[in-house]
Amino acid sequence: MTRGELFKEIKRKKSFLCVGLDSDPKKIPSFLNKFDDPVFEFNKRIIDATKRFCVAYKPNIAFYEAQGTKGWESLQKTLDYIPKDIFTISDAKRGDIGNTSNLYARAFFESMNFDSVTVAPYMGNDSVTPFLQYDEKWVILLALTSNIGGLDFQTEKLENGDYLFEKVLKKSLEWGNEDNLMYVVGATRSDLLTRIRKIVPNSFLLIPGVGAQGGSLEDVAEFGMNDTCGLLVNSSRGIIFASSEEDFADQAKVESEKVQQKMEALLRSKNLI
Repeated sequence: MTRGELFKEIKRKKSFLCVGLDSDPKKIPSFLNKFDDPVFEFNKRIIDATKRFCVAYKPNIAFYEAQGTKGWESLQKTLDYIPKDIFTISDAKRGDIGNTSNLYARAFFESMNFDSVTVAPYMGNDSVTPFLQYDEKWVILLALTSNIGGLDFQTEKLENGDYLFEKVLKKSLEWGNEDNLMYVVGATRSDLLTRIRKIVPNSFLLIPGVGAQGGSLEDVAEFGMNDTCGLLVNSSRGIIFASSEEDFADQAKVESEKVQQKMEALLRSKNLI
């Protein structure tokens, strides 16, 4: 999917919502255990309930890897079930030496056919560029995360006055551009979005942390939105675990529609729809 195609979907659905499929078998409603593949059944119902209101789905790969072979099968079935006009993100946070990254890229872009994959940049150029060799596929680079440990390195001040995450952003522009690189920026760090937009004004940002983690959707839109929206705001627990009962899909629909309506208002306020 190209940047233009993604923006077209954002305008069509009046939404920049990404639903995180963090489908923990220990948290899904117990009645689903009667199915052969409870995780896929859960995901299928979530997708049916939310696909009108979102433009992306983001399975967190750890929840599937932890289940072994069965988990990978659930993931593949989920990916196949997602409508083709919805952007898919493999939240795998890969990043290793070049030959290994080549294999990770093949796994997620060829074997599984995701649109994008999250990548950790700590090992530099040769750990990232193998993912950038695929047309209409995306690297979503970890830039400024909302976890407490992110403060250990990412906001370290350098001699030139930049934060370390700013050096990462600037260096990444030697590897790719706004047509194949996105960035993860935690919603709880909206105070630094202005600095980020000075470096990557046209790029899409994947924003986790709105809702359950306390990030503000309004602040993210105010400081992060650009003329093609440029945002994919992720919500996981607040939507997929809105209920632990048999009405979980209905409640997911309610919550995703609430978010979509807020996003529509923000898109209108910026004259993007």
